[in-house]
Amino acid sequence: MSQSTENLSSFKIWLLAMRPKTLPAAMGPVIVGTAMAVGDQAFAFLPALAALLVSLLLQIGSNLANDVFDFKKGKDTEERTGPLRVTQAGLLTPGQVMSGMGVVFALALALGLYLAWVGGWVILALGIAAIISAIAYTGGPYPLGYHGLGEVFVFIFFGPVAVCGTYYVQAGYVSAAAWWASLPVGFLITAILVVNNFRDLPQDKKTGKRTIAVRLGPNGTKGEYFLLLAASFAVPLIMWLQGIASGWVLCAWLSLPFVLPLIQDIRTKQGKPLNATLAGTARLSLFFSILLSAGYLLGKIT
Repeated sequence: MSQSTENLSSFKIWLLAMRPKTLPAAMGPVIVGTAMAVGDQAFAFLPALAALLVSLLLQIGSNLANDVFDFKKGKDTEERTGPLRVTQAGLLTPGQVMSGMGVVFALALALGLYLAWVGGWVILALGIAAIISAIAYTGGPYPLGYHGLGEVFVFIFFGPVAVCGTYYVQAGYVSAAAWWASLPVGFLITAILVVNNFRDLPQDKKTGKRTIAVRLGPNGTKGEYFLLLAASFAVPLIMWLQGIASGWVLCAWLSLPFVLPLIQDIRTKQGKPLNATLAGTARLSLFFSILLSAGYLLGKIT
């Protein structure tokens, strides 16, 4: 334990474990799904609030699961370049982190039962699947993230499931606009994971973690990142050209100035400096979500 961490309070240690900087990624999908519901005159406050809390809890639970399971599998070594992991640093025991994870997922499930009461058994099934996937990302006999499946599951659960699920518990159905809007949200949040895996590529390769970044190599991973960003900004244009939403959805393009520095980072940086790129990609996903939501709403009132 370093001098910088040995005097931390229990609250600050748990805050480190929860990784609050990752939470904007959990907020974006709910913002978009709720904005779509508002625009379609289907807004419902309590289901929207419950969806937001569930999304945040799932993200926190996933962070705790990654912290403890990566430690147990010996994947967190001294060469780690990502943010501090509390289990590896000895700030919390594996048992404490597992208990915290259980409490967080139990709270998510409790709120999920309310959403299931509102939206039916499909919502409950999706919620349980999300919890299982969050644990199975680094835990269990076949950890998804270790076998190159991380991006697939992040896209599914942070894109279509989160956005369309948020819309569904308010409207009772899923509109074409909500479905299309879920795609760029999922792409951008997946891009956050790509930066994470690109940063950890050398260490993951050494420890046998077969992420997509390890499989594609540095240049292929850069291409994956660029493709996800390009696809994200293409979707609002498609929505407009197909008449799914008004041209106001192109407000999402106002987040383009955030893109060029990120592209430059991916092209030139390696290791720990990419932590700032990861945070920047998370900010981009949130700003894009807010601007897309605002554009959809403006199209409804103009």
